[in-house]
Amino acid sequence: MGLPRRTGDRAELRKSLKPLLEKRRRARINESLRQLKGLILPLLGRESSRYSKLEKADILEMTVRFLQELPASSCPAAAPTPSDSYREGYRACLARLARMLPACRVLEPAVSARLLEHLWWRAASATPDGRRAGDSCGPPSPSSPPAPALSPPAPPPSPGLWRPW
Repeated sequence: MGLPRRTGDRAELRKSLKPLLEKRRRARINESLRQLKGLILPLLGRESSRYSKLEKADILEMTVRFLQELPASSCPAAAPTPSDSYREGYRACLARLARMLPACRVLEPAVSARLLEHLWWRAASATPDGRRAGDSCGPPSPSSPPAPALSPPAPPPSPGLWRPW
């Protein structure tokens, strides 16, 4: 069978291919529903073995219900920028360090306090590339104060801190 040359041949070819294309489309839909079922059941805390025969509509309804019940805070309107994520991670690590450092008593209390003070000060202007926002020699910008549970100490009174850079 050669390539269609006439309009009638094209119509016949389309007619013969339509069932194959429809079969592929249904297979894609079924595969996506199977994957969706595998994702949604554990999130709902249900065993996959108990729900081996779910209708397609049930899978979609469960997914819609799950997404509607998600708290608004887990689906922010605007995705955080990489620098926001970096700052949040930096501050979370710093808050954890502030809780653990005094408890493990590796450093003298004065040294520990000075280290935390310095890190809090740096957290106010930390960027993903390790540089400070704005001027590299000036104090941190007041527009981005630290946000963890522990309040940061005041910036050091003198610029005499040792810095590795």
